[in-house]
Amino acid sequence: MNSFLTKENFLRRLAVMLFGIVIMGIGVGLFKISLMGNDPSTALVIAIGERINIDFSLVLIAMNCLWFLVELFLERKLIGIGTFINWFCVGPIASFFEKQISAGVGVPENLVQKLLVMVAGVLILSFSCALYQTANLGIAPYDALSLVLSHRSKVKYFWCRIFTDSVCVAIAFFLGGLIGLGTLVCALGLGPFITFFTKYAAEKLVGEKANPSQLH
Repeated sequence: MNSFLTKENFLRRLAVMLFGIVIMGIGVGLFKISLMGNDPSTALVIAIGERINIDFSLVLIAMNCLWFLVELFLERKLIGIGTFINWFCVGPIASFFEKQISAGVGVPENLVQKLLVMVAGVLILSFSCALYQTANLGIAPYDALSLVLSHRSKVKYFWCRIFTDSVCVAIAFFLGGLIGLGTLVCALGLGPFITFFTKYAAEKLVGEKANPSQLH
């Protein structure tokens, strides 16, 4: 992160980061409601939990700890308040919005409705990732993997994101996990969409370019 931030700049970044975390919860909630498959990292965690017969929440904690170690030892500068807010808050926020949306609007009943909800979820997830990453106040353990890979290999971020998401999907598939259309769309689409939203929205809200060590 930046070594020096004015109070005004920090508060602006904090607001953008928190907004990103909240709408990320909405995106995850929509994605779950669509019933079109889980995002790649969630699909992997569910597949591992089912294979070794351990509760999803415990596997998620273990995987987050593993991913955090990668972030800690290879790109410690990506760790910040946003790392832990994302880590511990997205799940409860997603569950809250999933219940509220299901109760207020209902769940999609046909394929067209499910596809529309899924597309909305993917776009919101991408937008939210762009916001909280560009705010540069800390990156969640799983999201840090593609950033670490991009920084170390000098390969563009969206290719690295496609790679890490695709690896998760492949492992989940070979473990017998449930892979849906939404899972594949996330694996191939989040990277390019995050890059797009970073350039045309997040950087304008934060007021400066994304940190080169993160997205380029």
